[in-house]
Amino acid sequence: MAIKLYLIRHGIAADREDYANDEDRPLTSKGRKRTTKVAKQLRDRGLQFDQILTSPLVRARETAAILQDVGLGEQLDEFPSLAPDGDIHTWVNWLQEWRQNRNGTGCLALVGHQPDLGNWAELLVWGEAQEKLVLKKAGVIGLNLKETGVPLGHSELFLLTSPKWLI
Repeated sequence: MAIKLYLIRHGIAADREDYANDEDRPLTSKGRKRTTKVAKQLRDRGLQFDQILTSPLVRARETAAILQDVGLGEQLDEFPSLAPDGDIHTWVNWLQEWRQNRNGTGCLALVGHQPDLGNWAELLVWGEAQEKLVLKKAGVIGLNLKETGVPLGHSELFLLTSPKWLI
């Protein structure tokens, strides 16, 4: 079995104009409700994450906490490379070690931002980012990663959905 990777965009967040620092924008009430509904649908479909990594930005951390709160995974860690303009190669290096500790299998969630998550998915599937995959807020991309080797350009896309298709 390969690693299942889920890229999950944060839910609807407060307006940029209302916050001096973009990193501090929280989820709105609508964002929390919609993200919770999506998370419960994922859980009810039998999904369980071995680990959830999240961007350090407030809206992503809150989204990841919702995933954890509905029972999608117990282990939740911040991962700075999931912040906007983060480096996928830092994550790939982390993944190599994580895979070794799990014998090449597992289920992993990354909570972050658009266009980064869409670009990461393109890099993982096609080996280059073309900025064509659009991930809506609280949307999900699912990828199969090989058990060994560098996943860039060698992964399989199996899911790309907006929240409205899940709730």
